[in-house]
Amino acid sequence: MNREFESRSSKGMRFIIFVCFLLLTGVEATERPNIILIMSDDMGYSDIGCYGGEIHTPNLDSLASNGIRFTQFYNAARCCPTRASLLTGLYPHQAGIGWMTNNENRNYAYDGELNSNCVTLAEVAKTAGYSTFMTGKWHVSRNSKAASPQHSWPLQRGFDRYYGILGGASNFFDPKGLCRDNRMINKLSDIEYSLEDYYFTDAISDEAVRFVRERDKEKPFFLYIAYTAAHWPMHAKPEDIATYKGRYDLGWETIRNERFARMKQLGVISRDAELSPLDTHPWESESRPDVQAGRMEVYAAMVDCMDQGIGRLVQTLRDEGIFENTLILYLQDNGGCAEEIGSKGPVRQKGKKETTRLGEPIMIGEAIIGGSENTYVSYGKSWANVSNTPFREYKHWVHEGGISTPLIVHYPDLVKHPNSIEAFPSHIIDVMPTLVELMCASYPKMFRDHHIHPMEGVSLVPIFSGESVEREHPLCWEHELNRAVRDGDWKLVSKGRLMDGPYRFWTNFKLGEWELYNIAEDRSELHDLALVHPERAEQMAKVWTTYAERVHVFPNPWKP
Repeated sequence: MNREFESRSSKGMRFIIFVCFLLLTGVEATERPNIILIMSDDMGYSDIGCYGGEIHTPNLDSLASNGIRFTQFYNAARCCPTRASLLTGLYPHQAGIGWMTNNENRNYAYDGELNSNCVTLAEVAKTAGYSTFMTGKWHVSRNSKAASPQHSWPLQRGFDRYYGILGGASNFFDPKGLCRDNRMINKLSDIEYSLEDYYFTDAISDEAVRFVRERDKEKPFFLYIAYTAAHWPMHAKPEDIATYKGRYDLGWETIRNERFARMKQLGVISRDAELSPLDTHPWESESRPDVQAGRMEVYAAMVDCMDQGIGRLVQTLRDEGIFENTLILYLQDNGGCAEEIGSKGPVRQKGKKETTRLGEPIMIGEAIIGGSENTYVSYGKSWANVSNTPFREYKHWVHEGGISTPLIVHYPDLVKHPNSIEAFPSHIIDVMPTLVELMCASYPKMFRDHHIHPMEGVSLVPIFSGESVEREHPLCWEHELNRAVRDGDWKLVSKGRLMDGPYRFWTNFKLGEWELYNIAEDRSELHDLALVHPERAEQMAKVWTTYAERVHVFPNPWKP
């Protein structure tokens, strides 16, 4: 146990010490929580209802109303770096995914898959006697084909059972790269889950329910659910889309302003928060308002379906009599996604005559709304600006819009103040120490004959029971030359530019100027104080450089 843990004397700490004592003395300790970690994909800070959104998320809202909502929790700005960091408790570069998963052998920090100097949450959980399950998107391995080496697949990184896709995105009605345990499958060949009306979000939820029902009931379990909702392509079931018919016809300014007002009312942003400028053209000048409104209807339907699945899982926990002793965490992998995937230009067939399994052409273009499996579009920058209300920037960047995520914590056995708001600046690196503490696990220095990097974060367990937490070191970020440091109320941030060539071979780039913000007063990052406090900016820039050297941001993969 570290010094911080030894100094705590809250009710929650006494509970955990008692449970660990039972384990060490050989007494059955059923009090250790089951743990469910839920991550959604490419969603913004304001999308779900309990953070201000108009999308129907009653099950997440219920977890929040009986748990804790963190308002300053951060991810790593992009799908696979966030997943690497979440799974390992390290910064992405330390785990081997400083960029993406297709950058093989550029250097240690950018090798494109989880390396051997980290352990996953599942590997640690197994050492503490937990069963370990996963459903959904893996995206921390270079190898995602049947003939690929499997050393970095889920079962080889600690999971007992797995169902999902190994890559980053796929058709929701017929996902490619689908995998069960160590077998590549498709929706037709999988005899264990075969439905005529297959939809991937439902499959992720249903398989999670199945794993819970079929678990060894003598052991606690760790379940990681990584939804692909609401990542492009925008695919949703017609009945879910119908729920939102006409909801977005008033346009992005109106929806954004409505969210902003609700967020203040809910307390997930401050009463004096400012709304960042609209980062798109006015709705009244939109040439295809029916298409744009339709895309947001599909996006909302995707989120709605995910929430329905979470509801089925919660009901299963109740039916099994384990709801009260199950910790549920919900968070997102990055901010809303501004990528215009298939959403611009003339209507045309995607790729070289790409079709569905039934031979229908897959269509893209500015007139394509999405929804059905024969389309492949994103919802685009304008709606991402709404998702990230009230913040600036998007997925990829490390301004608040790119890295801010809801975190909902629901754990009746330990949460002292239900429906509470928590503003402690925290990060996905904090999940590992939090779960290690709750599982009464031992985080290793060596694992399979490899040295393991120490955990980077702090345990959030004291917050669950109403205590405070202190962080010894500032939080830092780097992704695609975008840099940031968060130290107390202050944030230093910079937006880089990669100017030519495929990413992995970029040699022409420019680092952006540092911007300095007091986040307590200016969470939307609208008032740059770098020239007002140059000494603070310089000191924080040195903190970032020390971090970058320590976690192997340098040498960057785009340098010769």
